[in-house]
Amino acid sequence: MSEVRNVPEYFGCNVFNETVMKDMLPKTVYKSLLRTKQLGIALDAQAAEVIAAAMKDWAVSKGATHYTHWFHPMTGLSAEKHDSFISPTNDGRIIMEFSGKELVKGEPDASSFPSGGLRATFEARGYTAWDPTSPAFIKDNTLYIPTAFCSYTGEILDKKTPLLRSMDVISEQAMRVLRLFGDTAATRVITTVGPEQEYFLVDKELYDQREDLIFAGRTLFGAKAPKGQELEDHYFGNIKARVQNYMKELDEELWKLGIFAKTEHNEVAPAQHELAPIYTTANVASDHNALTMELMKKIALKHGLVCLLHEKPYAGVNGSGKHNNWSICTDTGEVLLDPGKKPKDNIRFLTFLVAIIKAVHENSDLLRLSVASAGNDHRLGANEAPPAIISIFVGDELQTILDALETGKMIRRNAKQEFVIGVEALPNFPKDTTDRNRTSPFAFTGNKFEFRSLGSADTIACTNTILNTIVADVLCEFADKLEGSENLDEDLNKLLKETYAEHKSIIFNGNGYDEAWVEEAARRGLPNYPSTVDAVPHYTDEKNIRLFEKYSVYSRSELESRTEILLDNYKKVLNIEALTMVDMSRKQIIPAGIRFSAELARAVNEKKSAGIDSGLEFDLAGRISNLTRSISLATDEIEKKLVEAGELTDAESAARYYRNSVFTAMQTLRAYADELETLCPKDEWPMPTYSDLLFRI
Repeated sequence: MSEVRNVPEYFGCNVFNETVMKDMLPKTVYKSLLRTKQLGIALDAQAAEVIAAAMKDWAVSKGATHYTHWFHPMTGLSAEKHDSFISPTNDGRIIMEFSGKELVKGEPDASSFPSGGLRATFEARGYTAWDPTSPAFIKDNTLYIPTAFCSYTGEILDKKTPLLRSMDVISEQAMRVLRLFGDTAATRVITTVGPEQEYFLVDKELYDQREDLIFAGRTLFGAKAPKGQELEDHYFGNIKARVQNYMKELDEELWKLGIFAKTEHNEVAPAQHELAPIYTTANVASDHNALTMELMKKIALKHGLVCLLHEKPYAGVNGSGKHNNWSICTDTGEVLLDPGKKPKDNIRFLTFLVAIIKAVHENSDLLRLSVASAGNDHRLGANEAPPAIISIFVGDELQTILDALETGKMIRRNAKQEFVIGVEALPNFPKDTTDRNRTSPFAFTGNKFEFRSLGSADTIACTNTILNTIVADVLCEFADKLEGSENLDEDLNKLLKETYAEHKSIIFNGNGYDEAWVEEAARRGLPNYPSTVDAVPHYTDEKNIRLFEKYSVYSRSELESRTEILLDNYKKVLNIEALTMVDMSRKQIIPAGIRFSAELARAVNEKKSAGIDSGLEFDLAGRISNLTRSISLATDEIEKKLVEAGELTDAESAARYYRNSVFTAMQTLRAYADELETLCPKDEWPMPTYSDLLFRI
């Protein structure tokens, strides 16, 4: 553990932040870099040289020997190639050098990263491009430079480039709307995100004995423990010393990297926990969340633990999500989703609110597919996470105001005063006037929306790219209709009323877990995509291609490639899980069943020889033998289906086969194996049980 220090003294000490830049860069270069960060203005080559030299000097002074362009390919993980700062001299010695060219552009081999058919395997060249809006940092004696990643021919191969594009798009369109309200001070609109990160911890020694945890990140077998989460005693409960020590070191390492780790607590399930940061800009939040997940895993090992980020490590207990708290603000500090204290601010708030309602209603398919993965399929729709049906929760008071907006009727705020819903007088209302709806996928929570459908292992980049783009599109439509209006108040009021009336069916303030909601959503025409293979193909619906191409966030070929990558990943994940189940069944579970049934058979013979009743042993031996045979047959069935799946070359067809056939066979095998586990003595079962995994931290 590190020594106790004053947090403000070391917070961000490993970040090349504005304080460091201000100290180390010439004033003109520093201002030029700020303009690049704040306004997106290109940085000239001479300034890049100066920045690179300062960055290298700072990094070397802190013990760094290497640098890397850190990027986020379509694997869903981060990637890095390390180069040293050394450069040879004529006398056979070295100096430490780092040029502006090396800072601005790198050339990693792109052939081994997913491209979804955008490039052939032999087309290896790829480029990383420095993202100056996200600060460089030092980790493990290496200078990390956040970058975007693209192919030699210019197609994007990462998850960050679309996010940066979408941030520019929503800024441009939101600024048009703000100008209508007379805001001349703001120069840029920024989307901010605070991703709450849920995770499980498991003892490393037990983890090493579970092949499924090692290869799949979740337990593919496992009978429920006698105790789960039913007593509700773990949520916000006392944090165990071992876990507290882990959290303490995690906080310290995150703070050194300038990550605003704020809240930590026990989550609902045993051995489940959460970390929540303070909000920051969407692209920095995406980088920070990737680092957070990496450090969670790395630091856990130092404490004899393993951090599980899979959405559903254990059947029968809550899975892990990542709540994406999203808002919009100006560079002058105005939060556009804050109702405000003045009528004109409330009108502005209502405009952005109605725009978001329309955006979510028209693009719920995109939001659903942005959280689609094999892991999250186990979680969405269960009574622990939002349903797969996308809807918006606004709460009672805001609902009343929206209804009054539509009808034009007055609403009573108190006994002394009435307000007319209109452009000139919208009532103030405080934040958090309603309970949080934990069953809603997309809930308004005071001055932000909480999108609760993300899986714990997901990157937040894709979701926020889509959120930014769909909201920007509606803001563009609003601006197109209102710019040049001769009676802005009247036209705005009419636009908001008509828009809300058309799209209010996306709002649902009730219990999303209720089966009746599925039927109600169908009556409202809201799509329901239960699995990844149902959701992902909608990426390439013509309406979605038109949307993304309109704002140059994705091209048609980039959307087609992402669709293929996601479906191929889904297929590969299920293939790995199925192969792991077969291996565990053949090498561990079936032998355990045979050993125990043989032991029982011996007991039957011994009791018979002694003239003692052996009915119990005989019945149990038969039951164990039958279960073991069923397990063997179910294993054969999985192997057969894997052969059939391997013959399918189309990504969508293969993914659907894995979902409908392979996954079903896996569930059958698991049911037999879990029943066998409940009958075997503990010392006969070949792997740690749920009781061990969940309660031995």
